[in-house]
Amino acid sequence: MEDEIPDVPPQVGLEGVAMGVQLNHTIVPAHDKRAAAAFLAEILGLKPPKPFGPFVCIETSNGVSLDYDDRGDPSSHHYAFLVSEEEFDAIFTRVKERGLTYWADPGHQEENRINHNGRGFYFEDPSGHNMEVLTRPYGS
Repeated sequence: MEDEIPDVPPQVGLEGVAMGVQLNHTIVPAHDKRAAAAFLAEILGLKPPKPFGPFVCIETSNGVSLDYDDRGDPSSHHYAFLVSEEEFDAIFTRVKERGLTYWADPGHQEENRINHNGRGFYFEDPSGHNMEVLTRPYGS
């Protein structure tokens, strides 16, 4: 039948154990890849960016790499970062110390407020991406 999807064996990781699907990396378009990667690494308290081929990369604590690329014209995207309460406090402090505008909502209507689905807020990076920091996944 045309609609049937063939059985595919699970992918096996290095340890010989079946591996679930995980996001490994995403390309983040930027006006200036070095400045944008350094900005986010500093705000989120991550290790400094590292070059890799044409990209400048930062890695989150769950191993997902954000690979900044300035070879094209960036359009605005949304990136959400799930953090602990302690990390939230540190990130929020850095955002306020930099004098960055932040919002409680993705449409940027509730300026200089946080939301209370856990705790969360949005801010823009140097390329205009809508960055979100939240302490609880939606629906939890």
